[in-house]
Amino acid sequence: MSALAATVERSTGRVDDQGLLFEYTIKLVLFVGFFELVLYRLVSRLGMHISKIAAQHEWIGTTFQLLTSVGFALLNVVAIFVFLALVVLLLNRMRARGIAGIHAITIPSVGLLLILTVAFLIVPPAMLGSIAYNVITLIALTALMIEYVSQHHEWSKRIMSATYYFGISGWLYYQIFSTTYGWMGVITPPPFVYEAHRVGEALMVLASMLVLWAYGRGISFRTRNRQQRRRAIWFGAVSGLLFLALLFMDYFLGLYNPVLAHSIRKAGEGISWIFQMGMGYTFYLPFAFYVAGLLCWSYTVIRLVTMGRLAGYGLALMFMAGYALLFSSLTLMVILGVMLLTLDRPKGVVMEHATVAKPPLVSTQDSLVGGQI
Repeated sequence: MSALAATVERSTGRVDDQGLLFEYTIKLVLFVGFFELVLYRLVSRLGMHISKIAAQHEWIGTTFQLLTSVGFALLNVVAIFVFLALVVLLLNRMRARGIAGIHAITIPSVGLLLILTVAFLIVPPAMLGSIAYNVITLIALTALMIEYVSQHHEWSKRIMSATYYFGISGWLYYQIFSTTYGWMGVITPPPFVYEAHRVGEALMVLASMLVLWAYGRGISFRTRNRQQRRRAIWFGAVSGLLFLALLFMDYFLGLYNPVLAHSIRKAGEGISWIFQMGMGYTFYLPFAFYVAGLLCWSYTVIRLVTMGRLAGYGLALMFMAGYALLFSSLTLMVILGVMLLTLDRPKGVVMEHATVAKPPLVSTQDSLVGGQI
């Protein structure tokens, strides 16, 4: 008798595969991070934008101060949970894979980011510290993206991840070289720094749309499932009509009522100012593209999170952090999100042995009378 090896693929793409502590930690990160985004990075900027109205009505100013205080407290809470989740992931990765290959870059670089984050809480970073932090972030992000591309062979996921990587790298390039020139006392702007910032924002918006292509497998017009086909038709129709309406709204409003069109443009400038201060988006692209990216990203994240997929949590954190990584917690949120994407994959082939009969070297012969020898 001998053992014949059979290969079985087991999924590691669920959040409960990483342990109970990590499961509740990452759920709290997503929940608290969403409210921190709304209450602190967006609502607080809205309060600054309507300061004249708040001066006339005291209760408005008091309400925004309360919401801003809650949002700032949530910023500290989400930073703690992001730090804890990264520590758990690093320990699991070191125990399961060791420090070899690409992990010899990802584990030390992410660990160094965590150490610098704690150190900068004690000693505030100067320009040189900010440069080092952003450079290490770029190294860690590059290594994680190489790992992700080597594990996922679907072109949709590769293109989406590459688009996001070059998008967020536009911000890191802008920060690294702008801070470096300021530290050296150079007055002239770095080469292509503003162009990289603009291209990076456009790629981030494009990546938020490509998320649906890479992970939104529930939407397909060619499926035989009537419910999925009906869902795809409704989502495509509503999204297409909304996109076209927003894209040509300014033109038609200008023809219908120029005064109303001017008022809506002013409101749009206020919204862009809020998002620029909160998430780093300048809204220099047509507003319809940002809404299209938000719809594609929201549908995909909600679908994956309800399924318990790690990719849903990773994509949520990557785009909730925004384009401008103004806080260390946002930088760690991006790193954590990409690490979750690398875990959302089939586990390596596991060898399972099934006992089967091995044929003898010399076969036996049946007797002439039909008996057994």
